[in-house]
Amino acid sequence: MDLQELLFMFFGGLGIFLFGLKFMSDGLTKIAGDRLRELLDRFTSNPIKGVLTGIVVTVLLQSSTSTTVLTIGLVNAGFMTLRQAIGVIMGANVGTTATAFIIGIDITEYALPIVFIGTFFIFFFKNRTANNYGQVIFGFGALFLGLNIMGNGVSPLADSQVFEELTVSMSETPILGVIIGTAFTVIVQSSTAAIGLLQQLYNAGAIDLQAALPVLFGDNIGTTVTAVLASIGASVAAKRTALSHVIFNLVGAVVILILLQPFTAFMAMLEENLNLVPPMTIAVAHGSFNVANLLIQVSFIGVLATIVTKLIPGKDTEIDHKAKHLDPTFIERSPAIALGQARSEVLRMADFAQQGLYEVNKYIKGHQRKNAERASQYEEAINHLDREITNYLMQISNRSLSSENSYVHSALFNTVRDIERIGDHFENMMELVDYQMRNKVVLSEAAKDDLDEMVSLTLKTLQDAIYALEHQDVDAARATEKQEEEIDKLERKMRRKHIERMNDGRCSGSAGIVFVDIISNLERIGDHAVNIAEAVLNKH
Repeated sequence: MDLQELLFMFFGGLGIFLFGLKFMSDGLTKIAGDRLRELLDRFTSNPIKGVLTGIVVTVLLQSSTSTTVLTIGLVNAGFMTLRQAIGVIMGANVGTTATAFIIGIDITEYALPIVFIGTFFIFFFKNRTANNYGQVIFGFGALFLGLNIMGNGVSPLADSQVFEELTVSMSETPILGVIIGTAFTVIVQSSTAAIGLLQQLYNAGAIDLQAALPVLFGDNIGTTVTAVLASIGASVAAKRTALSHVIFNLVGAVVILILLQPFTAFMAMLEENLNLVPPMTIAVAHGSFNVANLLIQVSFIGVLATIVTKLIPGKDTEIDHKAKHLDPTFIERSPAIALGQARSEVLRMADFAQQGLYEVNKYIKGHQRKNAERASQYEEAINHLDREITNYLMQISNRSLSSENSYVHSALFNTVRDIERIGDHFENMMELVDYQMRNKVVLSEAAKDDLDEMVSLTLKTLQDAIYALEHQDVDAARATEKQEEEIDKLERKMRRKHIERMNDGRCSGSAGIVFVDIISNLERIGDHAVNIAEAVLNKH
């Protein structure tokens, strides 16, 4: 084969491999749905559980990158602490070895039938679940098909004088192998692909074990780049999580490099005594390295957390999503106190709604992405508290309540629903601004002034409603009602003014869509604010 054909086979095979891996991982994610997120949220109460959960989730997703990015997202949103996240990432490093073991099983001759089966499920079934399973099967087949093509592309390297000299250099200078492994993983953004290539090179005899192992350690270091990229612009805790991933893998690589000679001898002994095929040898080395790294460092999770906290100072998270007041012991002992606890949590939820709307207002004015991200975090917090408070109130409803407490219980239920809808509306507004930015829609200065006026009035209305709820203040509740009427009048007035601007050619149709939809969402927020205030008025 000439050089062009070799390059085409290598890069084509790599492309099919990466596509198959991504397609399979996405299908697994669709099948699991939000259950994996819940699994990470619920079963990471201590670092050891976090390690086990990280292993399980990564095996299910077939991607340590997906687990790491998901973990950083949970830390960024305030659902997970730094120590919990470090445990999950350590587990993800072990879980990712499952893919190398799968690749080590030689089923490439069945790759095409597997691809056909996956295609059959995707195209001949209308059921979404069947399509998702088809996606997983297709991706699995494509992974082996790409691996086979890529292997054929690199096999001639075994006879290459240049590559032989490079292999000798890597054997004599292990750090060179680490650098090469790290660089390749960073380029392809997949340690699995890098390890798959290494398995094919070792299988073709193009590289010996002494040179292959440092490259393997470099692959583990390179995979941390994805975590670093995912943490850019995220919270301090998310940045610390990414840094802990880098330190964990770096320390593991350094320790094993120091013990490279005995580790290589150990792997050579296993290969000979267990009659391992070359790709499986690399898989066992990968698994042994990550398990050893985990056992060495798992006891130092607290130390690692302290180190990254010192290196990246600041507050962990600005938004604490976890419920603070919903103590289940009060449900049995005193339902009245439990209602008070629920009310305190509803007030936190209402404050998140107010802060979220404030951030969206800043996003409308300045188009700064950080404001949109903070608004999204507030919306996530509202949704989380909606579930937590609703579940808590459902448990209270099973107890015997007085007529007054029954009214309070019902009012809290309704208030939670109103606050959750406010979160949905300011999220809609944020998406409208996203649309405006993507499509370069320009609002006239008059339209901007009108929006600013209406947002300010809506914010004041929501603030008065929350104050009325917190202090049971009838005057504030009545002020909310009056202001909501002003919002309705203002919306009608602004629609008329906007039509006039469009007729005069001062505003485009696209700008009209953005403007009208934003003020419509603001009007709905005013309606939900007055619902909160009316609960106070009705009680009195």
